[in-house]
Amino acid sequence: MILWLCLCWGFSPSAAQPDSELMARYLEQQLLADYSIVEQVARRVPRQAKFLQRLETRPRMSEFHVRSTIISRYAFTTVSCTMVNSGSEAREAVFEMQIPAAAFISNFTMSIGNKTYYGEVTGKEKKNSTEDKERHKKPPSPTEGRENGYETFKASAFIPRKMQARFILHYEELLQRRLGKYEYTVSIRPQQLVGRLRVEVNILENSGIVSLEVPPLRNSKQKGNGKAEGDVSPPPSTVIGHTKTLAKVTFNPSVVEQTKIARNGILGDFIIRYDVNRELSVGDVQILNGYFVHYFAPTDLPPLPKNVVFVLDSSASMVGTKLKQTKEALFTILQDLRPEDHFNIIGFSNRIKVWQQDRLVPVTPNNIRDAKKYIHNMSPTGGTNINGALQTGAKLLNDYIAQNDIDARSVSLIIFLTDGRPTVGETQSSKILSNTKDAIRDKFCLFTIGIGNDVDHKLLERMALENCGMTRLFQEDEDAASHLKGFYDEIGTPLLSDIRVDYPEDDVEQVTQNFFPNYFNGSEIIIAGKLINRTSDKLHVEVTASNSKKYILLKTDVAIDLLSRNDIRGVPGLEDGKGDNNYIERAWSYLTIKELLNSRLKSDDSQEKDNLMEKAKSMALAYNFVTPFTVLKMKEAGLHSELPQEEFISPSTDGIGEKVQSLQGHKAPPGIRRGQDKQRIKISKTSADGDPHFVIDFPSSKFSVCFNIDGEPGDILRLVSDHKESGVTVNGQLIGAPAPPNGHKKQRTYFSTITILSNKPERSYLEITPRRVILDDGEKLVLSCGRSAVVRSRSLEVSISAYSNITVTIRDSISFVILIHHYKKPAPYQRNHLGFYISNSKGLSSDSHGLLGQFLNHEVKLLQESLNTSHQEAGQNQTEALKANPTNTLKVKGRLVPVVWKQRRIYNGQQEVNCWFAKNNADKLIDGSYQDYLASHPFDTGTSFGTINSL
Repeated sequence: MILWLCLCWGFSPSAAQPDSELMARYLEQQLLADYSIVEQVARRVPRQAKFLQRLETRPRMSEFHVRSTIISRYAFTTVSCTMVNSGSEAREAVFEMQIPAAAFISNFTMSIGNKTYYGEVTGKEKKNSTEDKERHKKPPSPTEGRENGYETFKASAFIPRKMQARFILHYEELLQRRLGKYEYTVSIRPQQLVGRLRVEVNILENSGIVSLEVPPLRNSKQKGNGKAEGDVSPPPSTVIGHTKTLAKVTFNPSVVEQTKIARNGILGDFIIRYDVNRELSVGDVQILNGYFVHYFAPTDLPPLPKNVVFVLDSSASMVGTKLKQTKEALFTILQDLRPEDHFNIIGFSNRIKVWQQDRLVPVTPNNIRDAKKYIHNMSPTGGTNINGALQTGAKLLNDYIAQNDIDARSVSLIIFLTDGRPTVGETQSSKILSNTKDAIRDKFCLFTIGIGNDVDHKLLERMALENCGMTRLFQEDEDAASHLKGFYDEIGTPLLSDIRVDYPEDDVEQVTQNFFPNYFNGSEIIIAGKLINRTSDKLHVEVTASNSKKYILLKTDVAIDLLSRNDIRGVPGLEDGKGDNNYIERAWSYLTIKELLNSRLKSDDSQEKDNLMEKAKSMALAYNFVTPFTVLKMKEAGLHSELPQEEFISPSTDGIGEKVQSLQGHKAPPGIRRGQDKQRIKISKTSADGDPHFVIDFPSSKFSVCFNIDGEPGDILRLVSDHKESGVTVNGQLIGAPAPPNGHKKQRTYFSTITILSNKPERSYLEITPRRVILDDGEKLVLSCGRSAVVRSRSLEVSISAYSNITVTIRDSISFVILIHHYKKPAPYQRNHLGFYISNSKGLSSDSHGLLGQFLNHEVKLLQESLNTSHQEAGQNQTEALKANPTNTLKVKGRLVPVVWKQRRIYNGQQEVNCWFAKNNADKLIDGSYQDYLASHPFDTGTSFGTINSL
């Protein structure tokens, strides 16, 4: 018996397939019966089927079964294939399986007859330099290394007559989020009709599964498109079921159903797309058995402005479909640019042609029209000067950044497209890489696109990797226009820049990449690491980033004892997973190996490359991963499989490490004052809280005044009105609730929303509720009150202490504190509500008004009322004696206001205030009457009675 096993890139020619409907129905009715192999072979069959069987010279596949378990984006896949040799002599069986290029094979087993061969991952011996040079003489084609992000695993064995062979392949991958969805793909290409074909995928996401969809099967020419055309229904026999956190998807087509899809057995890719619930916070941090994985993908953020240079190959090799589809894609991409973006276009062959010399132009209808004309007139001619084109693009973008007062938080990038190799100018790849890196100097990112079989995919991959970008490779016969548009959609909407994720140094170690130059809408940032102190009960997490005009700091403490949440033992559908229980540790090892491989690819130092290779090899052996530095050997037969000579010794950048950048020299974005939230906020007594109860503190007089406002639900009260001077307005909207039993009130009212508006030096407003904060300074940002965060713009800072309070600071001279009142089990007369406190009013003018604002720069005098009704001012030492007098009087702007002595509790009952209480809705205490303080809408900035303005 002869046995051999290999990995190869691309397809082997398949034998001719019987395409008769008779054969399909015969397999359907006869081969699915539960008989032994010999019984199945000896079973009498119709004469026509016997004839077709004789035509079939290779073993028949009786079973093809794929079972996958996806836990928090980490996928374990097992492929089981059974082949039967019903002939009278030994025959060769070939098992082929396309797997994602980013996946790691973790095990392989073959059972032939009564013998079993187990795969063992061992280290690959280092080849000598002569062999390496010979290896690289032949330029590899992308189809040898991948087919649009997929690689082909191939195993072959001779099966004795009347016996069967079973192949079992295990591989693992971390799913990537693109365009707002995770996509899990299984290649179903058995190359013949299969008696029992089944795909089963179980998904567990503790965050909650949303948007689960199963599109139609995708053939090879549609790969990477991401969009199904025409029919969007799942493939026939697909069953989908899911709860909030669990999903199960099965695909179990009969032989007849397979025939209707593809008679040659190449059905296509079975795809599952889904997303999880998320919010703008530090993200989803999962901890298990001393390891953690952190998923960060915020939503509801305004896009950052872009400065983009398109560098397009117009050499002679682009003639025909490639250039036509490139133009079509660019027409659509130009239309999607935003008004705040700037752009330029460079066409290159042996000559470099710049559309707009020495500048980037804004996005206007006229500029878009002229750019389309320029692209339309591009014609293919000449050679390929890759180095010159990139140097020109980098200089153009560098000069624009240096000479223009662009937004410091805008995102600059080059999108480079070619279909060939350098033939003009500098043609040595190492020098092109060095020149490109020197020209870009970490100031912006380079994204590369290769079309066709002649492109130097290694050069494009490394250029993107060294310059914080990504790369995509498309085949010439595919729909390049939709591919290009899809790739642009991935990077066309940057939401954050300079993202840094920090954990306490004493609590974690071996953390994967934690600095990312950009975060694009629909993508996801993933960090993993090990815990040093497993006895700690929490892990502190901080995320700092820039968003347009704002700096953002998000913070939280994650409970480490999460076994009940992250331990998957006993979860229905996941019972038999072996490696699944330590999925967080394996996700960490997967990420770490990917980063080591990418770091080695970027390095030019031989010693460093060797060290990185040894680290990657050591970890791959520990976790049984097949990598470029490890091979799969069969235990009993002593046979081995390894990557072919042409294999590029780096993982595809379609994998998890596609945005790796050195952490050296990167610091947290400026403007973030770390630890400032730990300082206790100084709270003034001047406030409006509760039902609502108002308190005004007069420090110089050493007493406080208080009053109630009995408003109606829906009323919007002016609390601070200083729009004309400082530009600040604060309004509060009331919500109603039933009065407590045996109370004197008919109903209660609380503040459900506080709105803070400021128009100096620039317009911005805040809308605060007990659940969220909306900040809009021309770009909308939504923050959860359940997560600690700090957001800072030029003149405004918002600091959220989770479920506790929000501090708003305007120009460092005005500060407000909003308390959050949450009830776990509210009584019928309780509502979640807000309290408003003025912490610093120095920046408010003497003309400020509102229910609270009118007292900030005015003093109130306390008078003693004698029996003959004459009045005299009370000195400070007389205040205590006046407390017992029920007929004391305040003098406010010439008005006499009777008051009584009361005690109030403020700041969640933590502080007791003694105050003089004015009855009757603060009659005579406030200017005018209660109705004069009603605003028409939350953003009403009117300052005088009966006047309505809007910011």
